[in-house]
Amino acid sequence: MFKIIKSDIEAVFENDPAARGWFEVVFTYSGLHAIWSHRIAHSFYRHRWFTAARTVSQISRFFTGIEIHPGATIGKRLFIDHGMGVVIGETCEIGDDVVIYQGVTLGGSGKEKGKRHPTIGNNVVIGSGAKVLGSFKVGDQANIGANSVVLKEVPPGSTVVGIPGKVVRQDGKRLDRLNHQLPDPMVDSMRAMQQEIEQLRAEIKTLRQSMPDESRVEQ
Repeated sequence: MFKIIKSDIEAVFENDPAARGWFEVVFTYSGLHAIWSHRIAHSFYRHRWFTAARTVSQISRFFTGIEIHPGATIGKRLFIDHGMGVVIGETCEIGDDVVIYQGVTLGGSGKEKGKRHPTIGNNVVIGSGAKVLGSFKVGDQANIGANSVVLKEVPPGSTVVGIPGKVVRQDGKRLDRLNHQLPDPMVDSMRAMQQEIEQLRAEIKTLRQSMPDESRVEQ
């Protein structure tokens, strides 16, 4: 147990250059407090003391702003940086040496039973505001860009960005340029209306040209 606590503290120093000392880290880092509380809650959960487990997790959520379901499985040296708003679901599995930033959601995509949350591999970095939703694997050494919405499996060593998430780099090689232009429903609707108006004008012009001269109204 003490080895795990020590490794959790060391993970803070490895990932946060602002960490100045053990006392500061132990007493002021909410991400660390949330992880330690979860280890207690998860122990209760495994012994089927569900009410006690949820009580611990909710108290931790109140003080840290980080919600980790007691059923989630977390590996060694997880680092949650500026963790306000982080949500980790019940069947989520997180590997070793993972870094999670604020506002991340590791959630489900429906009301199905059983495994419904993602499995995060080792050495994965998940950027601020990213949403990883569904029961699939995020491979080792993957990077999830800030505010991305990931809905399908991520290969190992990949970088995923965008809404929905798209692999733009894999094993250090760039796959495709990122398109920053998001769809605008209003613009698309106006373009469709303009095309329809032009088509109607062309049809009216064709009908007028095909009409006999005597049937036209004299001005």
